[in-house]
Amino acid sequence: MWRYCLLPGLAVWLAAMSPAQAFIAYVSNEKGNTVSVIDTDSWAVTDTIKVGQRPRGIEFSRDGKFVMVAVGDDDTIDVIDTAKKQVVDTLPSGPDPELFTQDAAGKILYVANENDNTVTVIDLEKRARLGDIQVGVEPEGMAISPDGKILINTSETTNMAHFIDTAKRQVVASVLVDSRPRFAAFKSDGSELWVSSEIGGTVSIIDPVKHAVTGKIEFSIPGLRREAIQAVGIGITKDDKTAFVALGPANRIAVVDATSHKVTKYLLVGQRVWHMAFTPDEKYLLTTNGVSNDVSVIDVAAQKVIKTIQVGELPWGITMSPR
Repeated sequence: MWRYCLLPGLAVWLAAMSPAQAFIAYVSNEKGNTVSVIDTDSWAVTDTIKVGQRPRGIEFSRDGKFVMVAVGDDDTIDVIDTAKKQVVDTLPSGPDPELFTQDAAGKILYVANENDNTVTVIDLEKRARLGDIQVGVEPEGMAISPDGKILINTSETTNMAHFIDTAKRQVVASVLVDSRPRFAAFKSDGSELWVSSEIGGTVSIIDPVKHAVTGKIEFSIPGLRREAIQAVGIGITKDDKTAFVALGPANRIAVVDATSHKVTKYLLVGQRVWHMAFTPDEKYLLTTNGVSNDVSVIDVAAQKVIKTIQVGELPWGITMSPR
């Protein structure tokens, strides 16, 4: 029988010539009532999926088979089958769901309901509502600690970050931050919680054990009024060294040294940048730009915008395939 093998050098060369792994991003278009699907190999929209009214918060299931999107005006969570590219189910939330997060196992979903000041707890396997947790006024930001023991909710009008014990399902501490907190993110080692304040224009650094603000990141861009610089989405690299903060109508992403908490650079992106998502390999960061109806692609290592992708009307949230 005739056999052959590749020489080691040739094998390396062929591997280098193979295309990089493509990931898939889903973008919620708040005014268009659609979700745009982006292929990161071609950097192009490959599908547009019709969903319910006013889609905002969006996230892949842990297994990558489904995408969940909060459709605020329908008071529910639409579930998209990623193979069929269509809505196949809904989940029971409270009124006007906005952002949500899930536990590490992908079994429990926690949803911030803006209109009734609660966080709804949903069993994803049973598609059943397990109960509600009372929080502050206009809850939005959601994050879960790396160990899964603490859930964070930010309330826009109460101006607080609420610490919720996931076992007891009750608030155990609340920390006052600057005006209109919109997003929360833990460092991967759990040492810090970052909370963005839209009207305050800052990011508060919170000690998750002491429940205390230990520092604040402020932003200053020449030629822009302070009120135009509104901190919203946050992305922190897995090594906890670099963070990116979306600055809303300032049309900038701030690059922050996550150790010193100093801003090192501003990147000009589309108009009214809101949320962001890394590709799983963290080579790229994609941002949603609501007013210009597009997505900016940032080369993370180079800290440079390399591409703009047109999507639907008023892009708001974005999620990336887990693999």
